[in-house]
Amino acid sequence: MAAPGFERVAISEQEPAVRAKNFDEVCLGYTEEEAVVEAARCLNCKNPRCVQGCPVKIDIPAFITAVKERDFKGAYDKISESSALPAVCGRVCPQETQCEALCVRGIKGDAVAIGKLERFVADRAREEGIKPSKTAESNGHKVAVVGSGPAGLTCAGDLAKMGYEVTIFEALHEAGGVLTYGIPEFRLPKDTVVASEIENVKSLGVKIETNVVIGKSVTIDELMEDEGFEAVFIGSGAGLPMFMKIPGENAKGVFSANEYLTRSNLMKAFRPDSDTPIFRPAKVAVVGGGNVAMDAARTALRLGAEVTIVYRRSEAELPARVEEVHHAKEEGIKFEFLTNPVEILENEEHFVRAMKCVRMELGEPDASGRRRPVAIEGSEFELETDAVIMALGTSPNPLISSTTKGLETNKWKCIVADEETGATTKEGVYAGGDAVTGAATVILAMGAGKAAAKGIDDYFKNK
Repeated sequence: MAAPGFERVAISEQEPAVRAKNFDEVCLGYTEEEAVVEAARCLNCKNPRCVQGCPVKIDIPAFITAVKERDFKGAYDKISESSALPAVCGRVCPQETQCEALCVRGIKGDAVAIGKLERFVADRAREEGIKPSKTAESNGHKVAVVGSGPAGLTCAGDLAKMGYEVTIFEALHEAGGVLTYGIPEFRLPKDTVVASEIENVKSLGVKIETNVVIGKSVTIDELMEDEGFEAVFIGSGAGLPMFMKIPGENAKGVFSANEYLTRSNLMKAFRPDSDTPIFRPAKVAVVGGGNVAMDAARTALRLGAEVTIVYRRSEAELPARVEEVHHAKEEGIKFEFLTNPVEILENEEHFVRAMKCVRMELGEPDASGRRRPVAIEGSEFELETDAVIMALGTSPNPLISSTTKGLETNKWKCIVADEETGATTKEGVYAGGDAVTGAATVILAMGAGKAAAKGIDDYFKNK
């Protein structure tokens, strides 16, 4: 196979008509030969801009060079120096706006497929039983981590490598956080990819205790005062869903994307043999334009619905990954752009029968820098639907902040923490990820967990 030069090696996927009816992974990954050819496209720049675009600062040229030389263990070891979740990041990280956006190859052609190569390396390591290595002896210090999502797993893994005794406390019955309950099986397989990544973190000596609700089962103050933990990292995410507060939002058949995806992903409602109930209407409207909206829409499609995504801005402003939008369109999901719901209409039994919407046009930019959508007078119409899934974002659950003395939050109930170290207003307590920023990406949460691990290490060294 000859090196394609300006074009990246295409990756195999399930056909749209086939995958729209199953929950198997859409992307099939590179073969060894495809990965080696794609790796050969890397220019191994002396000033690797791609690394600057990586929130966890993976030595990208070094791991790609190892792939080119077929040293797949070496490639995995290099990635593992910086990332605790390479198989996850290779699948769900928005490389196109981060590392790949800065790739020199992308100036006159396609950027190197950094994400797909990372996925290949991580999958190869899993198949061959290669694990990350612990790099330091125990230093005797105990650290608690709240939440087993990407921020918590990253922070815990990095601290364990530094020699800390780390215990993760997870509120749900399975570890993984948003990786387990939020991202669908067809994007991120649970029993293989997620489970393996969690086991890799545990192999470093990290303990995980599930079914522990911090703020209710035990407080952070109790962990530090009674349980012997000298520092705590809060990576509890943002699981409190937002709604529009429009008439009819309490009708039967209106869901948050959070609940809908949790039922399907964590509780396995998508499986024919599952006893977890999930609503299977004929028509579904999903409100929102982010990755969560795409996930909810594509899940509803696979459960047999005709699906329409309703988004109040234009396609150019969609915050979802380009790849996810492309896959959604291929699978037959419809889009109503520049459209905003104003009321949910019910039938006599209080089930959703339609959603009243209004057409929008883009006005002046708002605080986010995007042009603000403005309703067009007299443009109201009814969108026939049996269910509405609200995918409008989430905010942190205030349980932890309200039960922890001295922990400051902002007006959005997000924990106030230093961006570089993760330090909060309470000594010895650090935070990062969605609990601090509000809903964001997996890789940004990982970057925050990594920064906090270093912050905690510095805290002990300077005590």
